[in-house]
Amino acid sequence: MKKLIFIFFLGILACANPKEKTQLVEASCGQCKFGLDSQNGCDLAVKIDGNAYFVDGAKIDDFGDAHDENIGFCNVVRKAEVTGKIEGNRFKASSFKIVEE
Repeated sequence: MKKLIFIFFLGILACANPKEKTQLVEASCGQCKFGLDSQNGCDLAVKIDGNAYFVDGAKIDDFGDAHDENIGFCNVVRKAEVTGKIEGNRFKASSFKIVEE
């Protein structure tokens, strides 16, 4: 019986998705500022633990003109509070909020 319970809980753990977490990250254009080259054009990316990931769930122009000299993601790296998780080589965002400094 103990083995059956152990196998049951092991199965649950194996099928569980990683939980989303909220964290403060750097956000910018993946191509212009973070050196990502896996896709063409300017796209929103975040840097988490030194690694850059393109973002699903938010777009680069959702926060103003991406090419604006002062706040555009193609010209500056900004701080953002994000909630989500990394899946594959992408960050799946359920919330994305710019933190003004």
